[in-house]
Amino acid sequence: MSPPPVPAWIILPDLIALCPFEGSINTHYPEAAHESSAWIDSFKMFKDRKREFFLQGGSELLCAHVFPYADYDKFRTCCDFINVLFTMDEISDDQDEKDAHKTGLVLLNALREPEWDDGTKLAKMCRELRNRLARDSGPICYRRLVQLCSDYINAVAVEAGLRARGVVLEVDAYVRLRRDNSAVRFSFGLFGSILGVDLPDEVYENPVFSRMNDAAIDMVCWANDLYSYNMEQAMGHTTNNIITVLMEHGHVDLQNAVDLVGGHWDELMNNFLANKKSLPSWGPELDLKVAAYIKGMEYWVVGNLHWSFRTVRYFGRAREEVQRTRIVHLAKRRFDLEGSEDKGLY
Repeated sequence: MSPPPVPAWIILPDLIALCPFEGSINTHYPEAAHESSAWIDSFKMFKDRKREFFLQGGSELLCAHVFPYADYDKFRTCCDFINVLFTMDEISDDQDEKDAHKTGLVLLNALREPEWDDGTKLAKMCRELRNRLARDSGPICYRRLVQLCSDYINAVAVEAGLRARGVVLEVDAYVRLRRDNSAVRFSFGLFGSILGVDLPDEVYENPVFSRMNDAAIDMVCWANDLYSYNMEQAMGHTTNNIITVLMEHGHVDLQNAVDLVGGHWDELMNNFLANKKSLPSWGPELDLKVAAYIKGMEYWVVGNLHWSFRTVRYFGRAREEVQRTRIVHLAKRRFDLEGSEDKGLY
């Protein structure tokens, strides 16, 4: 029996319509983005057309949408942070599990030890980022950020191993890994630094708060998997995508998998809002800080949606048409500019 024909297009669910949060954009974006882009480019990590692809990826624009409330200095730090993660992601996409973990350790070692240096350009980049993060973070926030970094690099290494073996995880295992290998949970660790909030463990580890945190992370990850799928399938790089997971283990076709993503995203939003209503109180002063932290989650969810249709990374020049019609014409199989399979941050 021959396999079913591959469709010529898919119809995306309208996640923006399902999202009740108001988006915004950081007013410091133009100047800070220029500075951060020049800073990351000064290390000359990539060359030729791959460098151009990296610089056009919209990492600073992502920051502008998901951190619209940050002041100039902290917004610049956010841009540097995301640019470093994009750089490491580009590097690890071409590496096996061992080498991907080794690359990640450069950032982790720099965060742990101010003077750590292995003589590489990546180490220098990470040390400079570390100085900015340490300056703005309280002790609890910074400790948590280091732990989130460790979780992230371990997950990226696991992803590299799965990719090399062509393994597609089942849904629950995939969701757990995706929360960390996407760098979204790690990026959420910046909230405390930006807001000047050293959120205590009793709040961060509270079951209701934790469920909200996971739901927000999942909304970002599932949306990204949805929007990046066409680019990934064209490059033959789909093992780390919820759509492939649903097709493989849910035994559904591509459009049904896409529809399932939309339905689950709506459930995640409803769960987030329900848990928000049942949050306990920690007193007036701390409650205000918790509310600001949760607002940071909401900005990430809505900001990621809007950014996905502003960057050329996923839909190229057709991005406005895709947002209007929700129709994505599937690209033919191809490979990226230098032979690697680019996925980008997330």
